[in-house]
Amino acid sequence: MDPRMVDSHVPAELPAYVYDIGALGRHLAGVREKTRGVELFYAAKANPDARVLETIAPLVDGIEVASGGELEHVRAVLPDARLAFGGPGKTDTELGLALREAERVHVESPHELRRLAAFRRDADVLLRVNLAGERAGVALAMSGPFGMDPEAMDACREMLRGAPWVRLRGVHAHLASGLDADAAVRQSREVLGWARPWLEKAGVESPEINLGGGMGVDYAAPGSRFDWTSYGRRVADLALPGETLRIEPGRAISVYCGWYVTRVLDVKRAHGAWYAVLLGGTHHLRTPVTKNHDQPFTVLPRDEPGPSVEDAPVTLVGQLCTPKDVFARDVPVTRLAVGDVVAFSMAGAYAWNISHHDFLMHPKPAFHYVTS
Repeated sequence: MDPRMVDSHVPAELPAYVYDIGALGRHLAGVREKTRGVELFYAAKANPDARVLETIAPLVDGIEVASGGELEHVRAVLPDARLAFGGPGKTDTELGLALREAERVHVESPHELRRLAAFRRDADVLLRVNLAGERAGVALAMSGPFGMDPEAMDACREMLRGAPWVRLRGVHAHLASGLDADAAVRQSREVLGWARPWLEKAGVESPEINLGGGMGVDYAAPGSRFDWTSYGRRVADLALPGETLRIEPGRAISVYCGWYVTRVLDVKRAHGAWYAVLLGGTHHLRTPVTKNHDQPFTVLPRDEPGPSVEDAPVTLVGQLCTPKDVFARDVPVTRLAVGDVVAFSMAGAYAWNISHHDFLMHPKPAFHYVTS
């Protein structure tokens, strides 16, 4: 959404999230068109807002969920969606729910497979592998609790022989996040190079290989986008006859549709530096803290009386009693004044839904939906 359009949709009640449903649909339709050679699941953890899910559902092949709560929420919003249940540390209750509601269960360990098999109910599973390899420069390397070493995968194969009601459909591998198209394609080749001979040895016919998500998002350059055209063409070329390749992006789908809109409460100088104190804070928009970046923003002037700063770097902070409550540090502004509206862009993923909502018990933000 253009900042001028944000200005025309500023809610009376602030802070507020403003989701541009039209922009989300157009963006995802473009991604879908460029990735026709693979199945596309949306990772609900990025943003499970009901209106967002309803907009996404007709344009994807399914939804990936990572907890029992997410599964129940998505199923309530999208009763007919295909679901894949992933994530480490599934409880017995969640495994039972997955058996009832999910088309695929992503198994994270031999012990999890053993517990799933103990239900003695039909299940279609992908085993999640975590391949060793060079992950330098990635935003997140998915190690430790995520997936299994190849040796543990072999142990699972032996267990499956004694539990024929659990059907091995393929392999899941989400190894890293923050990848550009070249890196994502290289990682896909790495996964396929390992998975194909392993699945052939396991006797899996018509295998499914979930290549994960992790498509990069650049908060420092909001206009820069992941190269879906190159990625989609090159990954589709990797597919073999009878094989299903699947991806599950989240952030790269929904991040661009959301704005967190608030207003300036105070402007002051402290120890030679300028600060703007905003209504709300990182208890509403935790993204800049978790990613350690400056959240991009647009100032919408309101010409109200009060202190201001001109032509200087300003640190934008919230209302929380912690020095970590920072949206952006030392960002140059032409002018910023009390009463001005600040619209933080790229707030459509891992924003409200990962924030510590109840710290200091401030009011929750409002939610508004527009179609640009």
